[in-house]
Amino acid sequence: MYSGNPRGAWTLFTREVNRFLKVKVQTIVAPALTAILYLVVFRYALGDRGVPGLGIDYFTFLIPGLVMMSMLQNAFANTSSSIIMAKVMNVHVYLLMAPLSAVEVVGAFIAAAVLRSMLVGAVLLLTLSPFVDLSPAHIWMILLYGICGSILMGGLGLIGGMWSKKFDDMSLINNFLILPLTFLSGVFYSVKQLPPLWQQLNAYNPFFYLIDGFRFGFLGVGDSDPATAAGVVVAAAILTVLACWYLWSIGWRLKE
Repeated sequence: MYSGNPRGAWTLFTREVNRFLKVKVQTIVAPALTAILYLVVFRYALGDRGVPGLGIDYFTFLIPGLVMMSMLQNAFANTSSSIIMAKVMNVHVYLLMAPLSAVEVVGAFIAAAVLRSMLVGAVLLLTLSPFVDLSPAHIWMILLYGICGSILMGGLGLIGGMWSKKFDDMSLINNFLILPLTFLSGVFYSVKQLPPLWQQLNAYNPFFYLIDGFRFGFLGVGDSDPATAAGVVVAAAILTVLACWYLWSIGWRLKE
């Protein structure tokens, strides 16, 4: 009877962490530079203009959204890139042969994605803190949405990596699913500024609740009910992890 392999799971986790730390300029520093460029552009384009209905200036409104967007993208990139590279080089079979359960493999991959996401978020906040005074209104909400968002996107990256057979497939997911949902989630604007139809469609976009809830943790204002948003993101994260466990346990698109 299999009794678990915590040392093996830890080894896989440390391998994934070392993998993104070896290129930390690309995985951690680059997102900070990208966020600063966004801020510079929007700062000079919009000046001191406020956000309608929220009573805060646009510059302050923008920073939490940029941080969360970078965290989500990096969590997705960490797991998806690892799996697709292993499949392209045909070394993913070693993971299937390793004495690791589906829970241990999925847990190690997602834990590494969460760590990378949190590191990116911390670096971004430290980099952007001189530009604006961000005094967290609800630290527990920042952690809740940050961790749940990282788990959700790490899991989606794992599923995307399992589904993809080549890098073009992964680009398809990123360009036609992840990026549109992220940009429509209210990173750069309040969704209340959208036409009613788009506001209704955004109610089914989990990225909207992640961005808005994370922003609420910093500013104390948002476009959605915090309790509803928390329920949506926690449920989405749990369902994604369960889907990852099931798909890995049956070797979905990994044994072809």
